[in-house]
Amino acid sequence: MSPKDPARQREGARRLKAARVLDVDRLLEDPQTRIVVCCGSGGVGKTTTAAALGLRAAERGRKVVVLTIDPARRLAQSMGIDSLDNTPRRVKGVDDAAGGELHAMMLDMKRTFDEIVESHADPDRAAAILGNPFYQSLSAGFAGTQEYMAMEKLGQLRAKDEWDLIVVDTPPSRSALDFLDAPKRLGSFLDGKLIRVLLAPAKVGGRAGMKFLNVGMSMMTGVLGKVLGGQFLKDVQTFVAAMDSMFGGFRTRADATYKLLQAPGTAFLVVAAPERDALREAAYFVQRLAAEDMPLAGLVLNRVHGSGADRLSAERALAAAENLEESRIVDQDGGKAGVRTTPANSPDPHGSSPSPESAPGDPDPDGTSPEALEPAAVGTTAADTAASATASSDTAERSADVLAAGLLRLHAERMHLLAREQRTRDRFTARHPEVAVTEVAALPGDVHDLAGLRDIGARLATGRPELPEPGA
Repeated sequence: MSPKDPARQREGARRLKAARVLDVDRLLEDPQTRIVVCCGSGGVGKTTTAAALGLRAAERGRKVVVLTIDPARRLAQSMGIDSLDNTPRRVKGVDDAAGGELHAMMLDMKRTFDEIVESHADPDRAAAILGNPFYQSLSAGFAGTQEYMAMEKLGQLRAKDEWDLIVVDTPPSRSALDFLDAPKRLGSFLDGKLIRVLLAPAKVGGRAGMKFLNVGMSMMTGVLGKVLGGQFLKDVQTFVAAMDSMFGGFRTRADATYKLLQAPGTAFLVVAAPERDALREAAYFVQRLAAEDMPLAGLVLNRVHGSGADRLSAERALAAAENLEESRIVDQDGGKAGVRTTPANSPDPHGSSPSPESAPGDPDPDGTSPEALEPAAVGTTAADTAASATASSDTAERSADVLAAGLLRLHAERMHLLAREQRTRDRFTARHPEVAVTEVAALPGDVHDLAGLRDIGARLATGRPELPEPGA
């Protein structure tokens, strides 16, 4: 059976309906749900999904904060806030009839790192750390720092116990798994041999202590000094010495945050587009969550295409388009109607141009005067007008056929897209039947206000991608 066969498409739709449907409202309204983490590969709509979930939960009575790590600042724009920063800000325009609130914030990676230093070191040591060049580079762009600080901020928000629900928009990383690995990666860095080497001189008393270092240690620091530069190595050693008392705190908080992600009150939502690469990474992420004992709530299948005329298959649409186009190739009536209605040996049909040999007023060779031809000339003009009208009508009909054929071909392309998305979804649900799924339609434009977010939330909650537009 052809993969484009309508029967196959109907069977795919039946299997999708048979898959578990994610009950978003039940998840958001459950008081035991304290953290929702939206994760997935880049560009699949995590930020919009997180904002829509936060708005829907707030309008259903919960006090919600949405934490985004999106550098495009779309969340602030859609919520009517001039800007977001490291402090939660209340969103205006939310329906608070049920007693809920919505707050939003954007992770400031460096500021979060600074807050950790300031809260875990005395003022003098904190000032030394914050002014250290190596720290400034580390806090601004070290690999994994953004992901680690996102989890650190999540831990801070949860520890305050001020919010009923925290919705997290994970960083736009190359891999959706980076933020899970970040705490361990930073912990490994802090526990690594390089850090121990750099910390050793400070632990044994600076220059005096260097006498007690073995030859191998001295050679290693000498090599590092040549490779990295003496001043850079000194900055790193100063940073490590100042941070020594805090390293244990970093590891402890990383472990606590990881356990928080595994707790029953946390729910992961994997966001993906109905495309092969996005769903392949989503499947990998589902497997990783299961391996790490982290609670998966379900899959949000975003930007799903649909059609209100899906009963017309791609094959029938293409066949109809070809029939319309081929009929115009053999149908030449409009362009040659006047030629076929006039015999080849008849006089000039216009009758208004005398023979070059005849003088004005002279009779034609057949003895007919020009005046006698005037009525015939009038009749021929009427015929020409009718022929012109017929030609115009035929041209309009041809244009309509061309337009209809073009629309039919566009519909066929849409049906091919729907079939491709259906096959991709079927593969995912066949491999992961335990994962509940909800769908959101591909919308014609970006979401830029609360009304748009509210509409997305309604689509998320119903699991139906095709809903009337707001106000329709």
